[in-house]
Amino acid sequence: MSSRSSGRSLPVLVQVLIWALALCAGPTHAAPKGSLLVSSEKDDRVYVLDVETLAVRGEIETSERPRALALDERRNLLYVACGDGDAIDVIDLTQDKVVKSLDVGEDPEMFDLSPDGQRLYASNEDDGLLTVFDLASEEKLAEIEVGEEPEGVLADPNGQRVYVTSETANMVHVIDTASNQVLANIVVGNRPRRFALTPDGKQLWVTNEIGGSISVIDTASNEVVSEIRFEPKGFRAENVTPVGILMDAAGRYAYVTLGGANHVAVVAVDSERVEDYILVGQRPWGVALDQAQSLLYVTNGRSDDLSVIDVAERKVLRSVPVGRIPHSVVVYE
Repeated sequence: MSSRSSGRSLPVLVQVLIWALALCAGPTHAAPKGSLLVSSEKDDRVYVLDVETLAVRGEIETSERPRALALDERRNLLYVACGDGDAIDVIDLTQDKVVKSLDVGEDPEMFDLSPDGQRLYASNEDDGLLTVFDLASEEKLAEIEVGEEPEGVLADPNGQRVYVTSETANMVHVIDTASNQVLANIVVGNRPRRFALTPDGKQLWVTNEIGGSISVIDTASNEVVSEIRFEPKGFRAENVTPVGILMDAAGRYAYVTLGGANHVAVVAVDSERVEDYILVGQRPWGVALDQAQSLLYVTNGRSDDLSVIDVAERKVLRSVPVGRIPHSVVVYE
């Protein structure tokens, strides 16, 4: 009799054990550390990929047309500029969902966070504004008039300056963060898009999409001191459209996505010499490095995929599909 009772109770004990183990393990999330986060303009979501296997772990729905991304690792928050949704969505990566949408004005294009994570600076393309937004009170602190079609935004690490590109005016605007006033307007190349600062903060590199170049600005004088041109073989000048740019942590190399030329340029920072062109997918824009600075991730908007580049070998290791019109990528490690 006891034998029959043990036979019936065993499955129940197994189920209890499995349930207890699940509780001990805690909740699982689509976006744990060790993930790539990729915005998809057409799918209105952020895709979460496993950084090792590149398999899609999950999807997080956003407002319309998500583009630029910024990660606040201290708070496990991902900020997403949603242009057609007229908002910047805030995703809690421990909950895998949008927890709030910030009203930073119409059509937020690009943005950056202040070094202390207290303020957000967003370009409003349609209105020609830079919006200064307080993240604690969730209120606008200022709307600063800049040139037409503002795009790239970069807050410098010391918290004193914010830089904004104006695509139509062909200018970079230098904003003082204490007064929220424009300190300087710097004429650069044709259709400036995005930025990278050298680690010492002495130079600001600006991609010029139609100009096919980078303008190098001296941050002390706010003057253009040199220009770097891109001429990959087999492409007409009008197809060489640099947009995304990223410098490695040591400031040795800059990686520039060339849009219509379907390549990533590798530029030695000290010499300002283009050392290599790496073939990727169609219309590369977004770019990110892992913490080890050994892998470069590139979003290709027209081929709907993500390229993974071995930095040392300067070659693509793998490309994987990732939604429709992937825009930006960040590494969550």
